[in-house]
Amino acid sequence: MAINSVGSPVLWAVFSTIIIVMLAIDLLLQGRKGEQTMTMRQAACWSLVWVSMALLFNFGFWYHLNQTASRDIADAQALAFFTGYLIEKALAVDNVFVWLMLFGYFAIPSHLQRRVLILGVLGAIVLRTIMIFAGSLLISKFSWLLYLFGAFLLLTGIKMALTREDPTAIGNKPVVKWLRKHLRMTEHLEGERFFVRRNGVLFATPLLLVLIMVEISDVIFAVDSIPAIFAVTTDPFIVLTSNLFAILGLRAMYFLLANVATRFSMLKYGLALILVFIGIKMLIVDLYHIPVAISLSVVVTILTVTLLINVWVNHRRSSSPYS
Repeated sequence: MAINSVGSPVLWAVFSTIIIVMLAIDLLLQGRKGEQTMTMRQAACWSLVWVSMALLFNFGFWYHLNQTASRDIADAQALAFFTGYLIEKALAVDNVFVWLMLFGYFAIPSHLQRRVLILGVLGAIVLRTIMIFAGSLLISKFSWLLYLFGAFLLLTGIKMALTREDPTAIGNKPVVKWLRKHLRMTEHLEGERFFVRRNGVLFATPLLLVLIMVEISDVIFAVDSIPAIFAVTTDPFIVLTSNLFAILGLRAMYFLLANVATRFSMLKYGLALILVFIGIKMLIVDLYHIPVAISLSVVVTILTVTLLINVWVNHRRSSSPYS
């Protein structure tokens, strides 16, 4: 069975050009060695730039389909892109929180986080591109995989809501213990270097361990988020474009949330509820197909209500005499 996609050669070429230009901007202008970390204002401005670029791309995507196909097709595909983008953007927040925990646990100062974040984003882009094309190919041949994805997302959402993250437990992770046991590692950081040579012997630095954990977290979150967007559309063009636009601004999002992450303690419950909803949608697809517009409304409502509850909880905490 062939993979059906609205992605024409023109659309793929435009998208690839935009991604290359945006990456060049992110890496060359924001990623110069020795620069200070982003301020809250800079992170907010760059986040706005990435979101605006995604919306502009979606408008161009809609306009192209409106001219070459039909208005109905353009509306449906543009809505699918926006819904997928919003879902991926929301789930990316949890990825950022994990990065914050990793940097905090390993005591990586902010001025040494630049290189790890750059490689983390690049790794996420390569990984998701491979997984999306592989997933689209598998679903085109084995449609029953959507039920497997649905069950997985349902269980993941429940686990996310019930599990409490403990930053101090990172050091007890089997992969961390294995890496520390099998890598010849320095006791202290060596600037931004991942390896140093001492007396002719090559040593890894703790920063390499952090990078490996960041890339592993990318794998884990890709396994969660990619099936989620397959509930909206299985078109590889829309899945890939919405995914990459969502993660391109991860570095800016990281610095935007770095100082306020503790004020979003309720967000994980909203994200868990979104995963549960998407999982149920995939499991009942043959009984009732939930329209993309309704899915978008549900996701927006969950995020809005969660943030409002978070504001109320923060207000209660700040006004409490015991806070």
